[in-house]
Amino acid sequence: MVGVEGKKLTSLHRLFLKETGAGGVILFSRNYESPKQVARFIADLRAASDVPLIIGVDQEGGRVARFGKPFTKVPPMAALGRAGEGGEELAGELGAMLGRELAAVGVDIDFAPVVDVLTNPANPVIGDRAISRDAAQVATLAAAFIRGMQSEGVAACAKHFPGHGDTDVDSHLGLPVLPHNRARFDACEFLPFKAAIEAGVASVMVAHISAPNLDRDAPTSVSKPVMTDILRKGLGFDGLVFTDDLIMKGISDKCSPYEAGWRSIAAGADMVLVCHRPDEQRATLEGIRRAVSEGWIDMATLTSSLKRLERFRARFPGPEKRPPMRKIGCRLHRRIAARLLP
Repeated sequence: MVGVEGKKLTSLHRLFLKETGAGGVILFSRNYESPKQVARFIADLRAASDVPLIIGVDQEGGRVARFGKPFTKVPPMAALGRAGEGGEELAGELGAMLGRELAAVGVDIDFAPVVDVLTNPANPVIGDRAISRDAAQVATLAAAFIRGMQSEGVAACAKHFPGHGDTDVDSHLGLPVLPHNRARFDACEFLPFKAAIEAGVASVMVAHISAPNLDRDAPTSVSKPVMTDILRKGLGFDGLVFTDDLIMKGISDKCSPYEAGWRSIAAGADMVLVCHRPDEQRATLEGIRRAVSEGWIDMATLTSSLKRLERFRARFPGPEKRPPMRKIGCRLHRRIAARLLP
């Protein structure tokens, strides 16, 4: 899944999609001007691709919301954790509201919710993006949010596995280290992911973290023990696994996107994100192609991954049943968001 520049389709976009065969596009603020414009851009990207693109965006609420006005402005998810009685119902309504608005412009997947447990209040990257410091509360509210969003035909994504809430380093800038043992992960960080899986979450995003008691040799985003042995076999997750952006320093200081891309797929990821720089995107794709031809990626792993992608596309078929665009920023949605305010 790649990021692209601009707000409308160009000949360069067409050429890039044809050349690379990228499986998805993630959109950012740089791609957004209005609902009508972004809906057209998404439709044109789909039409220009030889493969059925998966279109994603980070629309969490708070400081991570790529689509601005008139999309409903949602407070950070920490406000949901403070909602008190009725919070679970509100979480479901909030997820459904975000799902309706994103479905209206043709988005397939929202990389939300953050299900990290904020046990380090000084965390430099998660902060108020997290629902709570209480793992059970995060699990309950995130599961309701996921059910709500996916009821509107937009896939949710639980992130950032195996847990980014207790870190003191921003993985955009370096590799955080979580020294916890497996018992601690099971008792805290994994609880919201288990609840998300039970709620039928479509995807999980894996963070760039060093967790030496889970895998002493590799960061989590290129770790087979983490993605295959724990997430898939241990927790029973058979949806899509995404990596976080491979250009982030948490992984790129350890290995190039060329290497990180194929290692992630070999370890159990289904899609790798490369959000910037066409040269790095091409290098990542070339690395994956070579890994397949050289046998570095087990064919059974690749076949299973392709089947999961097919199931995802069947479950979330895209803009076939869009809700009306007038729902974006409507009075009902503003009232839902206002319930999060003090």
